[in-house]
Amino acid sequence: MLRLRVADGVGVVHSSAPAARTGPTATAADDRFSAELTSVVAGARRRAVRDGDRHIDTAHLLHSLLEADPAVRELFDGGGQVARLLGYLVQRSIGYGLRWQGSVEDSGAVPVVRDAAGWSPAAATAMEAALARSVRRGEPRTTGVDLLAALACDPRCRAAEVLHRAGVDREALAARAERGTDSGADFGTGFGTDLGQGAPRA
Repeated sequence: MLRLRVADGVGVVHSSAPAARTGPTATAADDRFSAELTSVVAGARRRAVRDGDRHIDTAHLLHSLLEADPAVRELFDGGGQVARLLGYLVQRSIGYGLRWQGSVEDSGAVPVVRDAAGWSPAAATAMEAALARSVRRGEPRTTGVDLLAALACDPRCRAAEVLHRAGVDREALAARAERGTDSGADFGTGFGTDLGQGAPRA
């Protein structure tokens, strides 16, 4: 079983030991999450269960970020943009999200982890990228802004599709997230630095 953990700054740890829970929140990464990010992950899990989805995906994470983390909301272009995003996200179970049912989100990027049970490959990769990003900044806790930056850097994940449909400029959002954490390094998501490459896909 693969358990997500930042080791020596980056990477994952493989373990054959059984775990009572699975996914990024069930591992040694737990104590690296800020209080806000812990709330975000819990909210995304509840939303996935409520919607009958088998996996937490990046759209679940984006929705929970917007609801639970004020620092994330401040990075968007005014309250109107946040309202449009939330208005779009709540339609998932009756609208655009219907075509996602029964499928597993895989953005096509080379993921850090494939077998984090309960998480889509794209969502698990975003969580690992957020963890690695905070380590490179020398911060003891991974924040919601770290996760938002990771989501904004994967142009083919479901969160990116939602951002695109709501008229959010991902490149500008990623730049604001970068300034918001005072980091001069790249996001280190493993997706490359060309934020404009490709179009979002389910």
